[in-house]
Amino acid sequence: MTTKFLKQSVLTLGLTVVILACGDSVSKKEYKSPDEEFGELFKEVQLKAIFSDSKIFADASPKGKAEDVMKRYEEEKTKPNFNLKRFVMENFTFTTPNSKYVSNAALSPQEHVNELWSVLTRRTKESSGTLIPLVKPYLVQSGASTETYYWDNYFMMLGLQAARKDTLMANTVLNFAQLIQDYGHIPTGNRSYYFSRSQPPFFASMVKMLAETKGYEDKLIKTLPQIQKEYQYWMAIDKGSDDAQKQNEARKKGEKAYRKVVFVGKNDMLNRYFDDNDTPRPEAYREDILFASKISGRKANQVYRDLRSGVESGWSFSSRWLRDGQNLSTIHTTDILPVDLNAILYDFELTLASIYEANNQTEYAQSMRQLANKRKVVFNKYFWNESAGFYFDYDFVAGKQTDVYSLAAVYPLFFKLASQAQAEKVAKVLETKFLQAGGLMTTLNQTSQQWDGTNGFAPLQYLAIQGLRNYGFNDLANRIKQNWVANNLNVYKTTGKMLDKYNVSGSSSEDYPRQDGYGWTNGVLLKLLSEK
Repeated sequence: MTTKFLKQSVLTLGLTVVILACGDSVSKKEYKSPDEEFGELFKEVQLKAIFSDSKIFADASPKGKAEDVMKRYEEEKTKPNFNLKRFVMENFTFTTPNSKYVSNAALSPQEHVNELWSVLTRRTKESSGTLIPLVKPYLVQSGASTETYYWDNYFMMLGLQAARKDTLMANTVLNFAQLIQDYGHIPTGNRSYYFSRSQPPFFASMVKMLAETKGYEDKLIKTLPQIQKEYQYWMAIDKGSDDAQKQNEARKKGEKAYRKVVFVGKNDMLNRYFDDNDTPRPEAYREDILFASKISGRKANQVYRDLRSGVESGWSFSSRWLRDGQNLSTIHTTDILPVDLNAILYDFELTLASIYEANNQTEYAQSMRQLANKRKVVFNKYFWNESAGFYFDYDFVAGKQTDVYSLAAVYPLFFKLASQAQAEKVAKVLETKFLQAGGLMTTLNQTSQQWDGTNGFAPLQYLAIQGLRNYGFNDLANRIKQNWVANNLNVYKTTGKMLDKYNVSGSSSEDYPRQDGYGWTNGVLLKLLSEK
């Protein structure tokens, strides 16, 4: 029933594609990842550590056509006086935003964040190396960034909403709608080497936020083709591909998963993070190869895919993905059914149902609501732990829940998937185990990974606050808000900066990396400060 309905949806929506760029567009083309385009040259530059960070060369732009650069490389590499670094510097350009912005600590936090919107805005309609042009201006996380990242934008939009910057909000939706229209999904970021994976699928939530804005109320119906297309991507039944057939064949063969879909029970499906490639990440090429060959002790291609899939999760990296809960060498992201992803997709299905209802497509609305209700039942079966009173990820290969307490458990509250009794138990765990002087811990595991322990991130704080409010736990939500906001403001007072992450334990966060930003911190803080 599930596959039949989704195939019907593909056929119907294929006739109703809406281009949202309003006459403003960039040319669609196929983009190659730099490790594919420059082959041996890319490998040599990265493995010989010509640059301190692999991302520097991954982001470089060739001077002229790539094939001409490769032709020159083949001609010159065997010459006695060949110098690899000199060749690279002569044949590539390296662009880093040169912002002259200097933060002024005399400004209020709100004034500072609002001043940063223009500093963090980029526009590129021409392809530049691995950078993919977007139809509208877009926001980046920090002044040193050139590309935007998918799920960051939902939390930046919260700040845009509070600041009433409607055009920038609409631009975000238009850019992502165009990416879905052209490529079938939103990649991790607008770089060619990110196209093999996505990030937590917040697009439908972004559109719903925009639809709350005067003048944009019709955006949900207008973006129906793109929202459905992204859903098809996550369910591995892309229009025009043979994924549906391959998925059925995989199930018949007794395989446990196909791409991002995992078969649980007789007829049920849940989802996982899964990168389509199993090669070293171009932006961490040397690091990945050394890690796979020297440290992991496992098959290299599986290590590469698990690292890539961890990046797709947005939690790169976390004990959630580590078999022993401590060491990155045990990463097995693709074995894990994540609580957060499946909660997002539950809301995705309900959103599609509501759009179909508004569009008088009753049969599709009923079918999609049935899928959401079915996911809810399966969700509780695999993720809820009654004795612990908490949600845990599920290792479908081992056939058991993981034991990592993480803030992924707030997603069922944010998306109203939990029962009142479940929410009450989660709230108690958050209050007794996670709450610190500066906000909520990310996990209860203190490891060397950044998405663990007392490292606190704005998106998770916001989702927890709103999730608790959804179930009436306003006092706890406000305590988390007060602790988190105070943490942000204290750091701003002493440094004049907003950070990517904060130490929530009460210890100083000032030794964390500083830059002009940080996008999602700005957005969440401005949203929380705007509340009455």
